Amino acid sequence: MTELNPTAAAILGFLDAGELSGYDLAQTAAEVIGDFWHVTRSQVYRELAQLAARGLVEPGQPAARARQPYRLTEAGRAEFAKWIATPPPAEQIRYPLLLTIAFGDWLGPDRLLDMAAAHRPDHERRLATYRSYLADGGLDEYQRATVTFGIAYEEAVLTWLDQLPAILGGARSGHG
Repeated sequence: MTELNPTAAAILGFLDAGELSGYDLAQTAAEVIGDFWHVTRSQVYRELAQLAARGLVEPGQPAARARQPYRLTEAGRAEFAKWIATPPPAEQIRYPLLLTIAFGDWLGPDRLLDMAAAHRPDHERRLATYRSYLADGGLDEYQRATVTFGIAYEEAVLTWLDQLPAILGGARSGHG
């Protein structure tokens, strides 16, 4: 049997709480892990089909609006337990703005700073959201650990955005 990929494992983890349709799984993923693990609706449906073929999930009775709920099987629970107990690999930053800045010689500092400034509101919004999660309480220690990381990450990005004008201050465009 092939190993679970992280998206498939997340689906199994969400189904541990009870039956969910593909639509509900996509919504849950967006709300719970969407800020650090992007899952598209098409990925959810593709993964559900593969998980069902492997006997890790099974369809329930169709619900309203022809939504097909799925539930976790014992084999799926065992596979998730195996996956969650395996240490994850080291992370890899995938930040499109960093990729653009790496080739900033094509644009020059003024254009790059404009692009960076456009990112600031999203990071400020996320930081405020994470801080509100902590202030509202009701998080378990695992959720607090995740939200605390989100706060530290967003604070670091905002600090870096503040420093970027000085960092790029002497840069020139070599292409044009």
